[in-house]
Amino acid sequence: MRLSIEVDLEYHFAEASDVLLQIEAALMPDQRVLSESLSVFSNSPIRAVIGEDGIGQRCLGRGEGAWHAEYRATVQIDRPTIALDGLAATEVRDLDGHLIPYLLPSRYCQSDRFEGFVHREFGGVTGGALAVALVEWVAGSLDYVSNASSGETTALDTFASRSGVCRDYAHLLVALARAGGIPARCVSAYAPGVDPPDFHAVADLWLDRGWHLVDATRMADCRDIARVCVGRDATDIAFMTAFGRTEMRRQSVRVVTV
Repeated sequence: MRLSIEVDLEYHFAEASDVLLQIEAALMPDQRVLSESLSVFSNSPIRAVIGEDGIGQRCLGRGEGAWHAEYRATVQIDRPTIALDGLAATEVRDLDGHLIPYLLPSRYCQSDRFEGFVHREFGGVTGGALAVALVEWVAGSLDYVSNASSGETTALDTFASRSGVCRDYAHLLVALARAGGIPARCVSAYAPGVDPPDFHAVADLWLDRGWHLVDATRMADCRDIARVCVGRDATDIAFMTAFGRTEMRRQSVRVVTV
């Protein structure tokens, strides 16, 4: 699968503020960036830093007044579909150290609060079979509703309201997976067919010694998803973090197959 990605961001900063930008498709074995360009129109230079787990690239800069960023890329996805239900779980005692944070509660994914629910509803199910059951539960229990949540909405809030957007689906699935003993991380991504068109959030689940992409909204297939960055939750994968007051003037994300 080959994706064409076009992103345009226009913001206004009432006062000078630092900016953390994460919108570039990551260089990974299962996705190749064939071409790309990032232009940030600002009075200050930008500096690139590596993302979480060495995946993707963050750009640090400064915004003051009008601020504009443009990103264009063509990405080749070479990722086969793998049946999750046959994949084995990894015992906690056998996990490598870098996986431990993805088994623990985080700001938006309070996995410790879901342990009773997961054990009661899915007791005796482990590994890939549990992953599939959790994806099915989230997909079937939530309604996708634009503007149903805010930047403060957590997995617990989504569990209670039974509605949200892609970020909320990802947070809830990640929290449930961690509660069931499956390391899970949130992924910022590009995918065609997302409605409304925007940055997309999905989950990565650690099964059988590897990460596997899943989209509980069912808007994207793992073969169509281009990772941007990964992290514990939205804290780590936000496409833009402004360390000050800012106002969005225009935002456009277009992802199509070519």
